[in-house]
Amino acid sequence: MIELIYFINYVINLYSYVVFAAVIMSFLLAFNVINPRNQIVQTIWTTLTALTEPLLGPIRRALPDFGAIDLSPVVLLLGLYFIQSVVLTNLARAVA
Repeated sequence: MIELIYFINYVINLYSYVVFAAVIMSFLLAFNVINPRNQIVQTIWTTLTALTEPLLGPIRRALPDFGAIDLSPVVLLLGLYFIQSVVLTNLARAVA
């Protein structure tokens, strides 16, 4: 059971890196640092959007509108950190 908790922790770490990559790429696209018409850029952006949008979409709908500022990745990362530090830690203690 403890191996499953470690695996879930690892997957959450990987997903937080994906969220960071999506945020950085959105900044690069917004400021025209990278060409959005490039096929590789489109593929990476589509993949990152497909991976992050299922969790970011409901958070965006729940948060109030802040104009051009999107705080949903911050809320998602805080939620992932909470799951890692509180839920998984207490679950590991209960199992061990």
